[in-house]
Amino acid sequence: MTETPTPPTAHGTPNAPRVTVRGEAHLEADPEIARITITLTARNTDRRATLDDLNHRNTATLDLIKSYGDAVEKLETGSLAIRPELTRHGRGERIRAYHGTIHLTATLTDFTVLGEIVARLADQDLTRVDGPWWALRPTSPHHAAARRQAVQEALQRAREYAEALDTRIDALLELSDTGAFGGAPLTSYGAAMPFRAARAETADDPAPVDLEPVRQSVDAQVEASFTLTPPDLG
Repeated sequence: MTETPTPPTAHGTPNAPRVTVRGEAHLEADPEIARITITLTARNTDRRATLDDLNHRNTATLDLIKSYGDAVEKLETGSLAIRPELTRHGRGERIRAYHGTIHLTATLTDFTVLGEIVARLADQDLTRVDGPWWALRPTSPHHAAARRQAVQEALQRAREYAEALDTRIDALLELSDTGAFGGAPLTSYGAAMPFRAARAETADDPAPVDLEPVRQSVDAQVEASFTLTPPDLG
């Protein structure tokens, strides 16, 4: 009668020893997108005038950004706020002026015009520009490449342990993506060539800002468990 093999336990058995290893990958890649935030401000003693000024700046800003066509992947309006400013002295709630703000976020994929857009936006009245923030898309193939490399490293480590025992890997028991749970955050390194304006300047255009993209770090970590063919330790 043939005996049915006993499934390996969490700690392995003499007949099915277990090895658990970690695989890591650290890659660098050029950014795929750049984000900037634009804050538009208006102030007037009249509430309607404040709103009109803010609306005028918002329309002009949206038209400016949209004029770059496919270079802008996404343009979003965040929040709009109109708030009264009360006088600091005297009794009662007397309104001194009204403040208005609008927050916009633009995501660009064509970095050759980024410095020009930033300069033209910053040249507008009561406009603040923050950024750029460089990033890879969540679906970037660089993430998949890092995961594959981490798996290959784990497999290589397991093989090396098996060779040290003069045996071989038998089966994969478990593979977990430890990088998805508290893995190292993305970090940035280095810089590439500066950006230049893609079109000719006019007499009224501000000089484009030279911006350098920050290379992105992509990390992946996995943990893998394998069973080994029982080694001869005699």
